[in-house]
Amino acid sequence: MKTRLAKAKWVLIAAMTGALALPGIAQEKQTASAADPGSPAKAAQPASRREAISVDNKTYIIGESDVLDIDVWKEKEVSKEVPVRPDGKISLPLIGQIQASGLTPLQLQDNITEKLKEYISNPEVTVIVSDARSQQFNVVGQVARPATYPLRESMTVLDAIAAAGGFKDFAKQTKIYVLRPMPGGIRVRIPFNYKDVIKGKNLQENVQLKPGDTIVVP
Repeated sequence: MKTRLAKAKWVLIAAMTGALALPGIAQEKQTASAADPGSPAKAAQPASRREAISVDNKTYIIGESDVLDIDVWKEKEVSKEVPVRPDGKISLPLIGQIQASGLTPLQLQDNITEKLKEYISNPEVTVIVSDARSQQFNVVGQVARPATYPLRESMTVLDAIAAAGGFKDFAKQTKIYVLRPMPGGIRVRIPFNYKDVIKGKNLQENVQLKPGDTIVVP
């Protein structure tokens, strides 16, 4: 009789111990999954970062105000993030000033590599446009989504209005204009009558956008 009671007692203790251990096991599995670099949560982070940067290093032309990420392998002192100045140049340790505006990232990469050869043996340079500020336009006023937008090739005023989600109810569609920056710090005003253009009139007003243009919808 005592033997049976002892066995029953041990079975009960084992069951209780297993039940208490289960939450801890589940928690450990959950923590391990969160820490696993291959888990979906971790894998999604690099993808979202790639989508945010849509610059083609082979064709993109660097411009004023762009922010460049210069990386020289194993040379942290030279690697840095730099803005392109109004004169089109950037400054880097060792080589000083170098022209950036008007070049593709790959062309600038080659130029930096050549200059660094005087100071570093076989430098490996990577140039990435981390913020393409020069190739943007603005839409302000009575549109659904006033904001700064990336400038794609051959975009027009109509394209800009579409990108901004169209007009709000009280937009003055015949009084729209484009403010375009010009050399010397001045801006020219280009009128745009939306109602005329969509009827096929005054199509010359639907100008192709340039970097820095601001479309104003009163």
